[in-house]
Amino acid sequence: MADKKPMPVHVAVIMDGNGRWAELNKVTKLQGHNQGMWAMKEIIKKSDVMGIKYLTVYAFSTENWKRSQEEVGGIFRLLVKFVGSELQELDDNNVKVNILGDWHDKLPEDAKASVQKALDTTKDNTGLVFNIALNYGSRAEIVRAVNFIMTHYDPSTEISEEDISRALYTGDENGNIPDPDLIIRTSGEERLSNFLLWQAAYSEFAFTDTLWPDFTPEEYESMIEEYRTRERRYGGR
Repeated sequence: MADKKPMPVHVAVIMDGNGRWAELNKVTKLQGHNQGMWAMKEIIKKSDVMGIKYLTVYAFSTENWKRSQEEVGGIFRLLVKFVGSELQELDDNNVKVNILGDWHDKLPEDAKASVQKALDTTKDNTGLVFNIALNYGSRAEIVRAVNFIMTHYDPSTEISEEDISRALYTGDENGNIPDPDLIIRTSGEERLSNFLLWQAAYSEFAFTDTLWPDFTPEEYESMIEEYRTRERRYGGR
């Protein structure tokens, strides 16, 4: 459509509402997370088909450790299950997996092994870049970047915004992922919840009351099409 703006290069999603979906459907929270995992799979496919270059999902925050041990353990078992069942298809479709977050220390060993397998298997792929924010918190990410700069830069160096951007999880170590053009949050909440605070400076936002397990590729496409009607001003009038 001639009057529409270009497709977003990078879409980020806060996948919210698994627990409430479970309550409404009278199933366990783990079943809600499992249903959410399949919703995520469909959004990955749709992003690839639509030609989106980067998709970032908020899978597990640094605050999620406060949940019950049973729920946390179940989430990581689902991660292992997802990699086991979907990695071959991701690789066949030229999808590259990245992890944003401190996943090396706190994750269970089987989850770390699954993450490493996904990274190793897809590292040379050149299609959709699928970023999983895992044990991720944006304030912690910024603190980590500042500490990196303090350690590796000459004290007399004047630090620029670009220096901080390069030191973030989305920076040099993952190929300088561009800031998200569009951030979507499901389930009716309208906040960032410590997600990509630095990177979201000029992002567009879209919110829906739909709980994440019920979020369909059709609704996703509709939100992207609505984004394409917006005029992005980056601080201009």
